[in-house]
Amino acid sequence: DEAKIAIKHSAVGGINESDVNLAEACSGIIVGFNVTSSAKARRLAEEKGVEIRYYEVIYNLIDDLKSALEGLLDPEIKLEVLGHAEVREVFTVSKIGMIAGCYVTDGMIERNAQIRVTRDGIVVESDRKRFKDDAKEVKSGQECGMKIEAYDDIKVGDVIECYKSLEVKRTL
Repeated sequence: DEAKIAIKHSAVGGINESDVNLAEACSGIIVGFNVTSSAKARRLAEEKGVEIRYYEVIYNLIDDLKSALEGLLDPEIKLEVLGHAEVREVFTVSKIGMIAGCYVTDGMIERNAQIRVTRDGIVVESDRKRFKDDAKEVKSGQECGMKIEAYDDIKVGDVIECYKSLEVKRTL
């Protein structure tokens, strides 16, 4: 339902100027199977910016149309969890705010990655929050201090999950 092919006109024979005019009016392309186009039609198509595609093998036509449709689909967003850290201490620093003293329990925590904060298994903060830290990444078994942008309700025992959002191309 997100991407459809709408055939506005089909005919037998070569591609002509009226085909080009119709394709321009519909903001479409012309697909020719085992045909040619007249010189006038090619010139007109070039002037009007109408694409003409020629095919001799039906499978190539189908594959190209499928690829074109896939290009119209919005990518799927998948979350890749990088690691978890447990908040063991909370510090207040003037002019900075709350700093979470954390222990990385698994995976790694990356600077500028997205995070979720959970408390007693319930997500209490999510959605595009990032932590600021001098280290580029902190691996499992290491400790770090985190300042989470726009969030100062961090508590001892909270779990911080670090993740990346990946865009995955959808296919038909």
